[in-house]
Amino acid sequence: MAAHGSKKVIYAALAGNTLIAITKFGAAFYTGSSAMLSEGIHSLVDTGNQGLLLYGIRRSGRPADKKHPFGYGAELYFWAFVVALLIFAVGSGLSLYEGIHKVLHPEPIGNPLINFIVLGLAFCFEGWAWYVALQEFRNTKGQRSYFRAVAESKDPTVFTVLFEDSAAMLGLIVAAVGIGIAYFAQIPWMDGAASIVIGVILGVTAFLLAFETKSLLIGEAAANETEVEITKIVATHPAVTTINELRTLHRGPHEILLAISLDFRNDMIVGQLENVIADLEQHIRERVPQVHRIYIEAQSHKDHLEVEQKLDGDV
Repeated sequence: MAAHGSKKVIYAALAGNTLIAITKFGAAFYTGSSAMLSEGIHSLVDTGNQGLLLYGIRRSGRPADKKHPFGYGAELYFWAFVVALLIFAVGSGLSLYEGIHKVLHPEPIGNPLINFIVLGLAFCFEGWAWYVALQEFRNTKGQRSYFRAVAESKDPTVFTVLFEDSAAMLGLIVAAVGIGIAYFAQIPWMDGAASIVIGVILGVTAFLLAFETKSLLIGEAAANETEVEITKIVATHPAVTTINELRTLHRGPHEILLAISLDFRNDMIVGQLENVIADLEQHIRERVPQVHRIYIEAQSHKDHLEVEQKLDGDV
C-alpha cells in the first residue's frame, strides 16, 4: 500500500474520532452514564493513536545516517506497538475501572435521549472511517482471506485503524444496549457492565495489535511472492550457477533489505563479476522496487555449505 493511502485512512479516523470524543464526553457529563464515559475515553485514545501513527509515518521517512545506516523505516512499527499498549493501558484499563466502580456503586442515569443521539451520530462517523480503512485494506489483500492478509501485512497503519474502528463500532452497540437496559429496565448497574464489556473489547483489540506489530518489530521476511520473484531473476541469469542463500527483511512497509549468496561461473574474471552483480541489482530493483538495499556475496556452493554446517554446530 502506498504511504498516501495509509495517511488517508488515518486522517479519516482522526477527524471522526476528534468530533466523536467531544460529543461523547459532553453526553457523559450531562447524563452521568458510565458506558458513555468509557466510549468517550475510547474515542480520545483512538484520536491520540492516530496522531502517533502519523508521527510514526513521518519519522520513518527520514533518510539513513551514520547512526542508523539502514534508515528509520522500522520506527513506524515501534509507534504502532505503542498504540497497542495505549489501547490496553488507557482505553481498556480506564473502561474496566469505571465499569467496576459503577457496578459496585450503581447510580440511575438521566434521560438517555442525548446518549442515543450521540451514539447514533458516532456510529455514522465511525462507520465512515471504518469503510475508508476497509476499502484501503481490500486494495492490498488481493485473493487472500482477511485473517491471512492481516498476518502477512507489512503496513500496520491500516489494519490498526481497521481494528480500532471495528472495536469502536462494537463498543457503541454495547454502550447503547447497556444504557437502554439501565434506563428502561431500571437496572442501573447494567450501565457499568456495558463499560466492562467495552474494556474487554479494547483489551482483546490491543492484544491482537500487539501480537501483529511485535512480529514486525522483530523482523519479518518479504512475502513469499516477492522472494519467488527475486529468485527467478537471479536463477535465470547465465552467470549464476547456484543460489546458496537468499534472505529478506522488511525495514518498513515498503522497504526491503536483500542479502543473497551466489555461486558464479568459475571462468569469469573480477571485472566481469562486477558487471554481473551490477546487472542483477538493476533487474531486481526494476522488478521489485520495494528492495532498497541489496548485498550480493560471491561464494562457492561448497564453501557455503561448510560455513552453514559450522554455524549449525556452534548453535
